Amino acid sequence: MNILVTGANGQLGNEMQIVSRETSDTYFFTDVCEGYEHLDITDLAAVREYIRKNNIEAIVNCAAWTNVDGAEDPAKYELVEALNATAPENLAIAMKEVGGLLVHISTDYVFGKEPYNTPCKEDQTGTPTGVYGLTKLHGEQKIAATGCNYVIIRTAWLYSEFGKNFCKTMLNLIATKPELKVVFDQVGTPTYALDLAKAIRTILKKYSAVGSAISSGIYHFSNEGVCSWYDFTKMIQHFSGQTACNVLPCHSSEFPSPVTRPAYSVLDKSKIKATFGVEVPYWVESLRECIEIIRKG
Repeated sequence: MNILVTGANGQLGNEMQIVSRETSDTYFFTDVCEGYEHLDITDLAAVREYIRKNNIEAIVNCAAWTNVDGAEDPAKYELVEALNATAPENLAIAMKEVGGLLVHISTDYVFGKEPYNTPCKEDQTGTPTGVYGLTKLHGEQKIAATGCNYVIIRTAWLYSEFGKNFCKTMLNLIATKPELKVVFDQVGTPTYALDLAKAIRTILKKYSAVGSAISSGIYHFSNEGVCSWYDFTKMIQHFSGQTACNVLPCHSSEFPSPVTRPAYSVLDKSKIKATFGVEVPYWVESLRECIEIIRKG
């Protein structure tokens, strides 16, 4: 099967490159940065031409605008909407035309405005609190409206050994600061990007076997368990061995932001496990694995 991965230089895109080596499928990796084949996914004609030229049968869309605070700049809204809504729609249209599959990555930021304290299910109404979440919700809606074969995966708190992320930032701060305050009133579940890449690989394998009979829809994936950003940081400190820094809990109000983050965004993974047989590791075990990789360099 010929598979296109967009946003290949991001956290998930890099992990997809790793898991692709363990399959017999042919992967194509594109991004807008140096070192990758360039594909502008906001250009439908360019997308169609690339898919035709390379006989693409499935797309994994890892590309997005992910600067949550930056999305609140009115001057950026059109670009954010183009990347998070129009581009996924283009990919969906192109896959609809060739009978292929679109695997699209969405976010827990589609939730947040309404108070709740039980894990979010896929059919829970999206109530985003900012432009980033709103445009990602638009992307989900536009994909579904095309009628293509699609699997939308909402994830949360993504980290890896690649790029910039919370885990790597905290490793640096813990090693260099005598004291660190981290919010304890936002609760969710970290997601190791490698685990998500493996889940996508499982879904693609299923699609290769059943084709258009695949169960299109929205699914949730993060690691198992629940923690606050404070708990996440304390466990990062534990596995790093950097114990000199005094990590303290604090309220979100101590770190004002243009966007109100979801106070509770634990995702219910029952559907993806039941439908595709995806295995979901416990977040602590995955964090240990990632930090070991980072420390080895």
